[in-house]
Amino acid sequence: MRVKKSPSPRGIAATDTLRDAGRFIPRGEALTSKKKVLVVDDHPMLREGLVQLISRQPDLMVCGEAGDAQQAMTLIESLKPDLAVVDISMAGRSGLELIKDLRVMHPDVPVLVMSMHDESLYAERVLRAGARGYIMKQAGGDLVLKAIRQVLNGEVYISPVMSAKILDTLSGRKPRGSSSPIEKLSDREFEIFQLVGLGKSTRDTAKQLNLSPKTVDAHRSHIKEKLELQDATSLVRYAVRWVEMENAAPAPPVT
Repeated sequence: MRVKKSPSPRGIAATDTLRDAGRFIPRGEALTSKKKVLVVDDHPMLREGLVQLISRQPDLMVCGEAGDAQQAMTLIESLKPDLAVVDISMAGRSGLELIKDLRVMHPDVPVLVMSMHDESLYAERVLRAGARGYIMKQAGGDLVLKAIRQVLNGEVYISPVMSAKILDTLSGRKPRGSSSPIEKLSDREFEIFQLVGLGKSTRDTAKQLNLSPKTVDAHRSHIKEKLELQDATSLVRYAVRWVEMENAAPAPPVT
C-alpha cells in the first residue's frame, strides 16, 4: 500500500483511502507503555467523544479511527492495536460481520462492542461472534473505561444483568426478564430484519450483504415464520416499528 506523507508539521501519516474517516496518530507519539486502542464508529461526534475519553487516560492511547469495517481492517493490519472498540451498527458491512472477520484474520486483537442498542438483543450475539465484551453507550465514561481495561486484561465484560441472563440460559433456567421474539432470529436473519425496517428492498439487501435475491427471500420467509407474521406487509410494518423504537433515543457522546 502506497503511503502518502501528510504536509502536517506533526507528521501524521495517512493513506489516500483513509484521508477522510481513518486517522493515524503521529508515529513519534506512540508510547510503548500505553495500550493501543482502535475506535471504529461511523458517527463522527460519538467517535470523537470516545477518542477524547481514552486519550485522557495515562495507560491508554488511541492509535487510529475508522468509520467503517473496511477501514477498520486496513488499520488493524497496519497499526496492530491491542484492542478494537467497535460499534455494531455501521453503513455497509456491519460490526457483527467485522467481529467474525477479525476472529479469523486477527484472533489476537480483542474486540469490545460499544453500542446504543439494547444489550438483551445484541450482547449474546456479539459474544458468539467472537467479541470479548459489550457495553452500551449510555453507560458513561467510567464504565466504558472499566470495560476497556477488563477486556485488555483478558477478561470478558458484560453488565451484571446480562451476565445473569446468560448464566440462566446456560443452566437451563428460564432467562430473567422479558424476552423478545427477535431473539429467535439467526444473526443473518437479524441483519435482514434490520434492513427491512430501514426500508431496504430485497435487491438492495442482497447487494449490501453480498447475497442473491433468492437467498434474501428465503431468509425473509424464515423471519416471518419465527415472528409468526402472515405476510410481507406485516413483516415490513413490524420491522419498521422495531427500528423506530431502537432509534428513538440516540445515545449522547461519551464523556
